[in-house]
Parts: sequence; structure tokens; C-alpha cells
Amino acid sequence: MIHELRIYHCVSGRLPALLKRFDTITLKLWEKHGIRQAGFWTVAIGDSNQDLYYLLEWESLAERDEKWGAFQNDSEWHSKRAETEKDGAIVASVNNQILQPTSFSAVK
Repeated sequence: MIHELRIYHCVSGRLPALLKRFDTITLKLWEKHGIRQAGFWTVAIGDSNQDLYYLLEWESLAERDEKWGAFQNDSEWHSKRAETEKDGAIVASVNNQILQPTSFSAVK
């Protein structure tokens, strides 16, 4: 099992729009494509309260490439994302990292 950590840095004031999009649109499309989330977090104390952190679970990089690619190419995703951005961009930038558990990690 590998995990992907994704960090979305929102345009100032647009975090609520991003949270709504995940809650009402993105997660349903992920389910359609077999994408599994391991958790979502916002920042309560830290550098920015305009960021969303989340983890995705993958069996392998090949699974990630297949399922993430299918999601990214989904025409429904493109149209719904465009609808949510009719008032302007939501996300300023995205960082992502593929994480590998250590031998002593509680999460494998």
C-alpha cells in the first residue's frame, strides 16, 4: 500500500468552495473510478488556514496511474469543475507526494 499526500493551496477566501466541491462532486466521481481516500484535513493551527490536505490510498503506482488518469480525463469532472469555478479559480496551487511507509509505521 502506498499513500499520496495532496495539498491544495486555495485562492484567498475560496476554501469553503473547495470543501463543497469535494463533498458534493469530487468524492462521488472518485467512487465511480475506484479512488479511495484515507482522510481530509484543514489547518486549525499553522501557517495557512486556506489549505486542504488529504491522503489517497493506492495498491501500486500502476493503480494510481490508471485510476487517477481516468478521473482526470472524465468529461463529467471537467464540466462540474468548470461550474464550480464560474466565480473564479478556487485552487492557487497543488503539491503532491507519494509516501511509502517505514518498517515501523502503524499505517502500512
